Amino acid sequence: MPPYFLVPAARLPSLLPSVPSSLGPSLAHVRRVKYQAYDAWLDQDEIDEAHKWFASFTQDSLPKAHNTYSRMQGHMAAVLESSVMMMLTRTRTETKATSVWPLSELCKGLPKLMRSPMRSSRYYIKRSDSIMIHSQTHRSKTANTDENCKKLYNEMCKIYREQIPAPTSETKRKKHEAAEKAFNQNRLKVKKQLSLKKASRKGGE
Repeated sequence: MPPYFLVPAARLPSLLPSVPSSLGPSLAHVRRVKYQAYDAWLDQDEIDEAHKWFASFTQDSLPKAHNTYSRMQGHMAAVLESSVMMMLTRTRTETKATSVWPLSELCKGLPKLMRSPMRSSRYYIKRSDSIMIHSQTHRSKTANTDENCKKLYNEMCKIYREQIPAPTSETKRKKHEAAEKAFNQNRLKVKKQLSLKKASRKGGE
């Protein structure tokens, strides 16, 4: 077995092969990103559209779902059946609610930055490209239907907070702009120094 040697971390960059610029961003590009606001690469108009939409978004803003109802299952059904057996003999109904929102309908009122992330929801059904939510917590099918709407509303608020950057304050934006400007000025200075050094070497030859 060939021997193994520990290489100091400082020497690793010199041992690695150079990577062509076509295979990834340059070091200057990566450093420039460091000094930018994290939402700098997003369309500001689309961000503003999302903020405006969320400011007026309520549970009542949701489009009407396609609802179906069925008998309760599991422990909750057994508990309810044993406690209200006499009532069920006359008014036994299907109270488990299943609500479906096709994304083709749900996304009509959504801002652009919210449409694609909806497909990452835990309620997303790929085969039908829709959101499907079940509820059987309540004895009333109307209450279970409302529970499904509440679940969807909370899920969309969660997706919004995860996907849409919060409004950047003017102070923070100016800070990033100043840092990026300083970085660019320093980069040009170093580049100029290297050019002069290279020219002096050629002159010495």
